Amino acid sequence: MARIAEIDGTQPVRGEGRRGRRSGGGADARRALRSSGTVAKKRFIERQIPPYEILSEENLALIEENAETVLNEIGIEFRDDPEALAMWKDAGADVQGERVRFPRGLCRKLCETIPSSFTQHARNPERSVEVGGNNTVFAPVYGPPFVRDLEGGRRYATIQDFQNFVKLAYMSPSVHHSGGTVCEPVDVPVNKRHLDMVYAHLRYSDMPFMGSVTAPERAEDSVAMAKLVFGDDFVENNTVMINLINANSPMTFDGTMLGALKVYARHNQACIVTPFILSGAMAPVTPVGVMTQTLAEALAGLAFTQLVRPGAPAVLGSFASSISMQSGAPTFGTPEPALVLYGMAALARRLGVPFRSGGSLCGSKLPDAQAAHESTQTLMPTVLGGVNFVLHAAGWLEGGLVSSYEKFIIDADQLGMMQTFAGGYDLSENGQAMDAIREVGPGSHFLGCAHTRANFETAFYRSNIADNNSFEQWEADGALDAFQRANGIYKKMLADYEAPALAPSIDEALKAFIAERKASEPDAFS
Repeated sequence: MARIAEIDGTQPVRGEGRRGRRSGGGADARRALRSSGTVAKKRFIERQIPPYEILSEENLALIEENAETVLNEIGIEFRDDPEALAMWKDAGADVQGERVRFPRGLCRKLCETIPSSFTQHARNPERSVEVGGNNTVFAPVYGPPFVRDLEGGRRYATIQDFQNFVKLAYMSPSVHHSGGTVCEPVDVPVNKRHLDMVYAHLRYSDMPFMGSVTAPERAEDSVAMAKLVFGDDFVENNTVMINLINANSPMTFDGTMLGALKVYARHNQACIVTPFILSGAMAPVTPVGVMTQTLAEALAGLAFTQLVRPGAPAVLGSFASSISMQSGAPTFGTPEPALVLYGMAALARRLGVPFRSGGSLCGSKLPDAQAAHESTQTLMPTVLGGVNFVLHAAGWLEGGLVSSYEKFIIDADQLGMMQTFAGGYDLSENGQAMDAIREVGPGSHFLGCAHTRANFETAFYRSNIADNNSFEQWEADGALDAFQRANGIYKKMLADYEAPALAPSIDEALKAFIAERKASEPDAFS
């Protein structure tokens, strides 16, 4: 059965080695680029609602004990990485070939040095995000090789599409993060496209972003480019990138992911260790079985980040989908993955580490009713469960194979609603509204009272997608559906886009680094 990958390429190119770093233009230039952007953005969500808890203390302890049994008796394979195996042996694990078995409690003990929350710094400090605690950060779709819009239909993504999605994320108020591989630009060589993707995040946005993980050398390039913008010392002592490290479930980490993990952890950059699981294919069919395996795999990967560099930031990730037992295709918006999400969020809180999961996931081929229902059934548990870092929050279509322009706009509108919902109740004097109740009294209405007039502009969330006009007005405006309205919105956003400030000396340094790297090896498209 074909497997969806969450990483941003196909075959890694090996043997490139490490490169030297250029000067980033100096501290003055780096300070100059940290000017305010041109777009009004909402701060990451600081949730004012408690997480929704389903499992009891006894239930959670049972899953934790079962995960320890998996680690101790079955073990996890660390493939194609002798250094990782040697590090585990030195840490006290039982290493037989590439299979590593862990004394009970070893991984959990190592995870104690993972920060419970950390700041991911953006090049515009106003866009920095706090990952962990009661915070939620929304990031775009990640990884699709195709894009879709109303006119062009489904097609392979290009670097222009990639740049467009970076710009749309930058201009969407409730998207807090630029993301990573917002689509896979197949018109650029596989071994070089990571350079163009990282540059797009740095040039066309001033938000936090993700680095490349498809080869250790590409991770090194990502770090080097970040240092051109932020400076060597700042990067080594602060987190400016967050990066997706997928376990090759079941119970395996491959050399590519381990290599990227080591690069980022050694440079103090955050790793999201995520078992990528289609329940019934890469894990058992039951939610508790999925959680047991997910926790075991994640514990091994998280603990390894601390062997590389104690105190390096890391995030427990969970991506769990059910599958159609008839076709084998992944399904989304179903109840079982929501149960896994709620349980894994609680297990991450008990471990004391940030948690990644959720999004606006669907299997639909178009941004239609199926897409809306399935995405809502994923997004609501995401917010209620207390997810800290939400990948695939906007633009995901067709089971992650497509980045959709229109669905990005529709999803971003829903993210704004979730931001308002997660803010909870206003219990201030204005929120209590007693003056309004006294003024109006029995038998009248609140439309013209002073409290309503003072609050009418901000009282309710205003969707830019929904049409709430009369039928006659809707018909006069062209009788457009949400798909068509979103099409017009994304085009206007791109037409209105203005790039955030970036110091010319840094831009030149980035371009020179990219040119040097591209010239160092021939193009490879596989």
